[in-house]
Amino acid sequence: MTAESKRFHVWTVGCQMNTADSLHVSDALAGIGYTATPDMQEADVVVVNTCVVRQSAEDKAAGKLGALKGWKRGGSNRTLALMGCMVGVKPSAALRKRFPHVDVFMPPSESVPLVNHLTQTGISRDASALDAHVTEDRHQLQDALPAQVPVTRPAQEGVTAYVPVVYGCSHACTFCIIPFRRGIERSRPLEDIRQEIENRVRQGAREITLLGQIVDRYGYDWRGPLGHSDSVPAHETPIASAAPDLADLLHAIHDIDGLWRIRFLTSHPNYLSDRILHAVRDLPKVCEHIEVPVQAGNDEVLAHMRRGYTNQEYRALVRHIRAELPECSINTDIIVGFCGETDEQFEDTFSLLADLKLDKAHLARYSPRPGTVSARRMSDDVPDAVKRARHRRLEALMHDVCLEHNQRALGTVEELLIEKLHKGKWMGRTRRNKLVFVESELDLAGRMVMAQINWAGPWSMQGRLVRVLAEPADIGA
Repeated sequence: MTAESKRFHVWTVGCQMNTADSLHVSDALAGIGYTATPDMQEADVVVVNTCVVRQSAEDKAAGKLGALKGWKRGGSNRTLALMGCMVGVKPSAALRKRFPHVDVFMPPSESVPLVNHLTQTGISRDASALDAHVTEDRHQLQDALPAQVPVTRPAQEGVTAYVPVVYGCSHACTFCIIPFRRGIERSRPLEDIRQEIENRVRQGAREITLLGQIVDRYGYDWRGPLGHSDSVPAHETPIASAAPDLADLLHAIHDIDGLWRIRFLTSHPNYLSDRILHAVRDLPKVCEHIEVPVQAGNDEVLAHMRRGYTNQEYRALVRHIRAELPECSINTDIIVGFCGETDEQFEDTFSLLADLKLDKAHLARYSPRPGTVSARRMSDDVPDAVKRARHRRLEALMHDVCLEHNQRALGTVEELLIEKLHKGKWMGRTRRNKLVFVESELDLAGRMVMAQINWAGPWSMQGRLVRVLAEPADIGA
């Protein structure tokens, strides 16, 4: 069987960065003549792209790998690749022993081991040799970016796409596994990012989301010792380097023909500068939507998390964002039940969300991840029942807050980018990242439309089609 007739399937769990990594792998496989298939059972190559941020995600990936043992036995030429945070920057012997039916172990964002395996370009098929290109010393990753295979055939699906701009993270929150699994912070060259976005637009994407564990730190690893200090709010800190930052990047990609919308995530309270806020304000394609996690509302808990700001500083940042961008939606992340969190400390988190009335809060119960500071040095001493009760209280609070926000949109006419048909209705998002469903006999996939909101719930809204603004093939803003 020739490579041109072979098929691949990529299974993905986890964050948007994993989604972007899976797309890069799809590009690479398409580039050597493989064709994507939605049916895993008919694939010749299966890639399992994993997440370990939460135990549930790791368990799901392990379950998928177990289920693929039968698929692997079904053909001698079948290739199983394991990718992502379960592998980390250097796969362990224990991982290879646990999953001996895996042929290739791939660090996050890295497609080269699989391409080398399939093309046999001087690389042994032995899994340990395939991993030898991975940098032994994770500190050397400062200058190492994932190798990108040139795209020779389109793999993009849908009207939205994620584009990584910063790999890894150096902030080292005590609960976070990312620095250990994705390496330290490395910014991509601006020219490479622009080239990838131009390619995604040629493939059909009209909205691009720039990704980074701390996306606001784009370019910070290129700066000198006078760079930003964690102890000073970003909007009060002067830029001390000529290296480009996220605001520069937003300006640099804004003129790409065929690109309609730009988003970015995830921000950190210490690095969300006025330069970035002003880029959102001044650039028409940049959407008024910011994800800036707080994680907790109590200062002692925040210090234990090593977040680098206080309750009052976060509140001041939200006020500042709203003053600069009155129409901007602000989303956050919360971890309940972190090590040692008391009832009184949790109430500070509850009060923070009740007072600020943010547009959305992604809620999670704390679970220790092996190797993190909190797992090694702190006690996971909040009972699961208490975590669940606190989680439910915040869910109920955010249900009411989100409903209040969405009901304010009743009767307004909103700009939507339609992504796909979902249960008989067209699903789209506003510039503020609000989910809206529209009924129409027309094929609205990939179109920019105006719709009048006529129903609002806490998690989504429904609207009536007013007019179509732009077709998928239209070029320009």
